[in-house]
Formats: sequence, structure tokens, C-alpha cells
Amino acid sequence: MENTETPAPEGAQTGTEITPIEPGPTSRWLAEHDLPHAFLGFALDGVELVGVEPEHLPMVGKALHDQGYNYLRLMCGYDEGPGERLVSVYGLTHCYDDADKPPEVRLKVFLDRADPRVSSVYWIWKAADWQERETYDMYGIVYEGHPNLIRILNMEDMVGWPLRKDYVTPGFYEVQDAF
Repeated sequence: MENTETPAPEGAQTGTEITPIEPGPTSRWLAEHDLPHAFLGFALDGVELVGVEPEHLPMVGKALHDQGYNYLRLMCGYDEGPGERLVSVYGLTHCYDDADKPPEVRLKVFLDRADPRVSSVYWIWKAADWQERETYDMYGIVYEGHPNLIRILNMEDMVGWPLRKDYVTPGFYEVQDAF
């Protein structure tokens, strides 16, 4: 009887084994040039995910910009959960003429919740200006070297970071508790 079992896709779990995922082209390029990073896999949309330590972001970002990743499509932050790390995310696209599907990569910088600091990439991609301000305003991630890091969505005297998962709105009560 012949084996009709379909082979597991790369990176899929098969029984107790996990098929290793090969690093993507950006991670291989970074490794070839001795740029510190960690290959994190691929997002559901197929975009390569690369982890970068906060102190290495300017160097890795500049190298990728010089390689043609000239468009900062996305820059945002998120909270992994109460007491967990904060993450600053950079979606980069390699734009060039006649590209049907230009190459993309997402950089993730994992930050300590107690003191979330990372260098600003404003000096590499000017599009980071408002996006870094918004992420600062909502999560409290400090983008060092940003030319005007101020709150843009909340009042300047507001205390706390409203999109952190452990944020408690001052004076807020549930409607059902009011009766």
C-alpha cells in the first residue's frame, strides 16, 4: 500500500516534531552582512518577520534603507499583555519601478515595559514622524532622538498610556454597577 499522506508544509507541526522554517531573504541578507537580528518566521500574509534589539535598530534600519527598503508602510506599537513587553513594529517595502508585488519585511523591536526606549527612525524614514508620536501617546514608548515627541491624540497633562492592557481609566465605572 502506498503512502497517500500529504507532506506537512514547511514550519508546520507534525505529531511531536516541528518542521524548521528556513529564514527569508531579508534575514539571510542581514546574516550575510553580520547585522544582528532574529528571524521570527512569517506573518499570515506571508511577510517576513525580523526581530531587532533596540540598540541595533538604527544600524539595521539604515542598512535596509540602503538596500532599497525606502518606504515605511507601517509603524505602530502593541502591548503583549499586562506586565509583558511592549513592541514597536516597522513595516518596510522595497519600492521600485514596475513592481507588481514589491518585497516587504516587518521589523519588531521588543521593549521592556518599565522603560520602553528605542531610537527614532525619523532620520531614516520621515514617515515615522506622526506614527512615532501616536505610538508614544498611546503606549508610552519613547523614541529617542525624535525631533518633536509630544502627545498628539490625548491632552498633554494626561497621566498614563491608554492602549496599554493594564491601563485603568481614572474615575471610570461600569454602567451595570451604577444601578
